[in-house]
Amino acid sequence: MKSNSGQPLLAPQVFRFSDVDEFRSSVRNLNVDFTPLVRTISAEQIILNLPGCSINLVKSFPRITDGQFAPDCTVVAFTMDEGMPIRFNGVDEVPSAIVIGSNGAAYTTVERVGREYASIVFTPQVDDRGWPDSGPNFRIFETSPWAYGWLQALVREIMSVSPPAPDAEQHQIGPAIRESLFSGIDAAFADVIPSKWAARANTLRQFKIFQDIRAILADSIGHPIYSSDLAKQLGLSVRTIHDAVLQYSGMSLHRYLRLRRLWLVRQQLRAGTQSVKAAALAFGFWHFGDFSQSYRTLFGETPSETLARARGG
Repeated sequence: MKSNSGQPLLAPQVFRFSDVDEFRSSVRNLNVDFTPLVRTISAEQIILNLPGCSINLVKSFPRITDGQFAPDCTVVAFTMDEGMPIRFNGVDEVPSAIVIGSNGAAYTTVERVGREYASIVFTPQVDDRGWPDSGPNFRIFETSPWAYGWLQALVREIMSVSPPAPDAEQHQIGPAIRESLFSGIDAAFADVIPSKWAARANTLRQFKIFQDIRAILADSIGHPIYSSDLAKQLGLSVRTIHDAVLQYSGMSLHRYLRLRRLWLVRQQLRAGTQSVKAAALAFGFWHFGDFSQSYRTLFGETPSETLARARGG
């Protein structure tokens, strides 16, 4: 029995990455944008394809992630380790937090350190389990430590299935594993603990402002966008925009825009089609000494070194 990608079911596939763009392109069913917070990355992704769903175990790296899953799927995710909290949709998650999104829901996260987490993607989306509706953005809930621990242990056990089962057995094992996942997630949502922090994360107004900011930035590739431009296009004050960016990215509006522009310059230089000066000016860097220093601090090399490597020099 094969998955839609042609890979055997019940055979976890392991991928390791040291390049941001390679990691981004490996993520399926997800429109995602990364802003790394470190010079180099080390990431791992383990994928297990099952009938109607897949399990993804990811060892991540410090980054800001803005993502939106494809329509007609439901995603349930939770961390598999302990560490510095991930800021999810503007709030710092607690150890027993579980998130859910369906039908094109969006989310944003800030990871100050690398973490390990699991995401379970059901296709088509799940409508008959009584799970919380997500709406346009992912929602986050606190569940009991018992239910959370059971779900973590279940995923660990499933991912340890080895060697792959014979084709005849996979026809029976795959749906049985999926049913076990349903049971574990049912228990987690049945044990949801009402909390003020989760209510803040699940509000729509501030999240929509941040999404609108991202949309404007995404449509402005090739020229810089400044705070006054954002305020004018959104019909909001700069202070309101600053507060939304601070809540969801964990940094000031100025730093957020500058960090994005530095990464956009790097993408241009890695394409090898523009000079350093032209790429810097295109994204609003007029003080070339300050730009070069900031670039080297963030990426561990000078802009000219990035360009030379892209051109094979």
